[in-house]
Amino acid sequence: MPPRRRPPNSLLPTLLLGLLGAILAPPVSAQSVDESQVRGAPADADEVRAQIASIEKALSQLPDRAAALYLLAVDHQHLGDTLAALKLLKECVNLREGFDPSGSPELKVLKGQKEFDDLVTAVHKEFPVVAQAKLAFVTREKDLIPEGLAYDAKQNVLYLGSLYRRKIVKIDPDAKDAASQDSDFVPQGRDHLLPILGIRPDPADGSVWANSWDEKSDRSELLHFDASGNLLARYVPTDGAKHGFNDLVVLPGGNILLTDSVSNQLLRFAPAARTFTALATHRPLSTPNGIAIDEDRHAVYVADDFGVIRIELRTGASADVNPGPRNTLAGIDGLYWHAGSLIAVQNAIGSPRIAAFRLAADGTRVAQTTVLENRSAFTVMPSTGAIRGNDFYFIVNSQVDNLNGDHILDVTTLQPIRIGVVHLP
Repeated sequence: MPPRRRPPNSLLPTLLLGLLGAILAPPVSAQSVDESQVRGAPADADEVRAQIASIEKALSQLPDRAAALYLLAVDHQHLGDTLAALKLLKECVNLREGFDPSGSPELKVLKGQKEFDDLVTAVHKEFPVVAQAKLAFVTREKDLIPEGLAYDAKQNVLYLGSLYRRKIVKIDPDAKDAASQDSDFVPQGRDHLLPILGIRPDPADGSVWANSWDEKSDRSELLHFDASGNLLARYVPTDGAKHGFNDLVVLPGGNILLTDSVSNQLLRFAPAARTFTALATHRPLSTPNGIAIDEDRHAVYVADDFGVIRIELRTGASADVNPGPRNTLAGIDGLYWHAGSLIAVQNAIGSPRIAAFRLAADGTRVAQTTVLENRSAFTVMPSTGAIRGNDFYFIVNSQVDNLNGDHILDVTTLQPIRIGVVHLP
């Protein structure tokens, strides 16, 4: 799911303090927040201050210091504390990992201030524009607001999920004309679906699994369709808690692993038992999002606010993937495995980028990073993608910022959805 502001009911304060084995931190002191900002504080100010206090206490234990600094800067600016935000951004940028605040919706109000502009200039000098992608497809509908994208190699089709229309579109990558290129795989309104997010075909039988999530109620369903798009089953957690099913992978044997961005969990779904079970990780997850499985089906990789966690499927052992110096695995939405590399859509590090992280043989650390697309016409608002052979197809302009719940904010600005493609190293 494209990045959204952490909601007031986020578990982030508790999760981060769990890293230290400590109780919930007290609200940030008066010295940390300028009293002049309190009078015009946003409605969620108390929750944001608690988040700030929690991150500060856990900072030394987090896998990527720059990722924490960036989130702190966003939180401080949300409270109107620009001086603190700029100080944190400077420390973050000086770590030279690729965070680029110029593309951040939360920090755009700082543009024009010399200190902010100087930071952006430094980032752009070290991380220049990369423009390698080409246009692959353009949808006929403008208001899809797509999130999930998947490729089925057996049928040679792409599946595109719609948040607004609550349906799944099928794209023929080899269609000879635009009119026959896309069609409804699951039509709008037929099954009364929630907004569609992660999509994955089941390699065993050609069926399709999809996550759905209504952000207003934080209600989710896991959906299963046959190869023709007919709904086979829908599965809902029975624990009474709020959930935000985001992305997923299909495991050998048919079980599903899915990320829950609201309960901050990695869930295993067993179709035979119809049960959702939370998997333990070595540290608490913070808004888990993208998920990928290696080609040997030995390990899965889960992206969250602070990086990527590798989990051994056989033993359940987990550890953070080491990004190495001057590199970050934070802020990843779509995450995919290709020939020993993690392919990532990083859209929560400021300006979005597409990157390939080649891993060491044991899969525990990044050996080489290749930025495939950065600050180009193809990184307007990317979200997720799909691998077809040695090419990576990805959503260029999701337009998720034009969607508020179940209505479009400004229909006059809607554009056809572009799918870009870039060749993988």
